[in-house]
Amino acid sequence: MASPMILELWPTSGLEDIQTVIRAVYKQVLGNPHVMESERLVTAESQLADRSISVREFVRAVAKSDFYRSRYFESCAPYRFVELNFLHLLGRAPQSQAEVSEHIVRCISEGYEAEIDSYIDSAEYQEAFGENVVPYDRGKSSEANAKQVGYNRMFVLDRGPAQVDSAVQASQLVFAVATNSANEIKPSSARVIGSGTEKRFKILVRGSKFDSPRRISTTEYLVPASKMTPQIQRINRTSGKIVSITEVS
Repeated sequence: MASPMILELWPTSGLEDIQTVIRAVYKQVLGNPHVMESERLVTAESQLADRSISVREFVRAVAKSDFYRSRYFESCAPYRFVELNFLHLLGRAPQSQAEVSEHIVRCISEGYEAEIDSYIDSAEYQEAFGENVVPYDRGKSSEANAKQVGYNRMFVLDRGPAQVDSAVQASQLVFAVATNSANEIKPSSARVIGSGTEKRFKILVRGSKFDSPRRISTTEYLVPASKMTPQIQRINRTSGKIVSITEVS
């Protein structure tokens, strides 16, 4: 198996090297799309070229751009948004339901930018990429996979250079992560733009009853992928705690 190409910006790197790094960041963080000239972050590119920002800060700018927000935060189911953040920013698949739930709750309660920052400011990001290495596919390395199933999940998320991540809006891992099981490698059955199909999810919530603050209840919500965000927002407004999110066949 070929090792991933690791690109690092050095103090001695020339303009051609800087452009190579910029293209690599766009490809990795934006999920292999075609980026039009009007969509490029000209100011951030210039700051990287004159070394007033690091590659890590350029990655942050791209992940907080309107391009990323519209394609992954506003258009995808919350679970899909989180699993792609892991892929794009940490170069691996999520390892556990607790890990995913933490990010979903953060995204709903603290907002989009806090969710992006949580990956880029993490100790894992710093250890893997530092300030000037472009994030890359780490999912096939043992360092990025505490569990064997991580390799399998990475293959499900990353199906090769022809893949454009924004084409798939629904989660590819929700059932496997929630049940701590391996994914079956098969063509995606997730909802694709214009396909007319949509997955459903069960959200298990633990929280206080409205009429009795000291009485704890457990409630299940069955929602389609397109309705997950408003449902999670309603849950958080009632101070409920999301225990799990699982796909319903």
